[in-house]
Amino acid sequence: MFEAAALLEGSGLEGMQAGTIALIVLAGFAAGWIDAVVGGGGLLQLPVLLLVPGISPVQALATNKLGSIFGTTTSAITYYRRAQPDLKTALPMAGVALMGSFGGAILATLLPESVIKPVIIAALVAVGLFTLFRPTAGELTDLRYSGSRHYAVAAVIGLVIGGYDGLIGPGTGSFLIIAMVAFMGYNFLAASAKAKIVNMATNLGALAFFIPSGHLLWGIGLVLGAANMCGGYLGARMAVAKGSKFIRVVFLLVVGALILKLGYDVLFPAS
Repeated sequence: MFEAAALLEGSGLEGMQAGTIALIVLAGFAAGWIDAVVGGGGLLQLPVLLLVPGISPVQALATNKLGSIFGTTTSAITYYRRAQPDLKTALPMAGVALMGSFGGAILATLLPESVIKPVIIAALVAVGLFTLFRPTAGELTDLRYSGSRHYAVAAVIGLVIGGYDGLIGPGTGSFLIIAMVAFMGYNFLAASAKAKIVNMATNLGALAFFIPSGHLLWGIGLVLGAANMCGGYLGARMAVAKGSKFIRVVFLLVVGALILKLGYDVLFPAS
C-alpha cells in the first residue's frame, strides 16, 4: 500500500477520479489520431489536462508534450514505413526545430499566452483561407526550390514553428504541413509525413527543458502517451491509405476548430 502511494506521489494521478482518467484517455486517443493526420491534437489534450485539480498551465504543457511524443513517434514510424518521406529534408529540419522548441519552452515559463494568441489566430485564418481558396494546393508535389535554398527554407520553417511548439503547441503539425505545402511545394501527404518527424523533435526539445525543471507529471503523461500511440498509429495508416485529399479536408476542419478555440480564449479569458 505504502509503495503504491509512493509511486503515485508527484505523478498527478493521486486522488484523481476515474472519470477524469477516462477523459484523459479518450482525449489522448483522439488527439493522437488528429496529430497523425494533420496536427492540432493539443486542441483536445491541453483543455482536458487543465481540468486536473491543482495542475498549473506549465505542468499541463509539459505533460502534454510527454503524451504527444509517444503519438508523434508512432505516427512518424508508420509514415516512414508506408510513405517513405525524404529524410534528407526532414532530419535537418527536425534538428533545427528541436533547438527552436527548447527555446520556446523557456519562453513559456516567462510570457503570458495572451501576448501571442491574437497573432496565432490571424495566422490560422490566413492558413485556412489559403487552403480553402487554393483547392489544388497540396495535391501534387512541385518543389519551389532546389539545393541549398530548399534546405534553408526548411530550416527556417523548423526553427520558427519549433519555437511556437515549445511556447504554446496546439496547431504545430498544421502549421508545419501548410508551410511545407505553401512555401516548399510538397503535397499534403508528403508534408504530413515529414511534419511527424519534425513534430517528434519539437516535443523532444520541449521535454529537454521541462523534465529537468520538474514541471512534468509522469503518471498522467504516460497514460496520455499510451492512448496517443494508439490514435497515432490508426491516424497515420488512414492518412497514407486515403491520401492528400483526405488530409486536406481534415486539415480545414482542424484549423477551423483551432480558430474557434483560440478566438474564444482571447474574447473570454479565464479569470
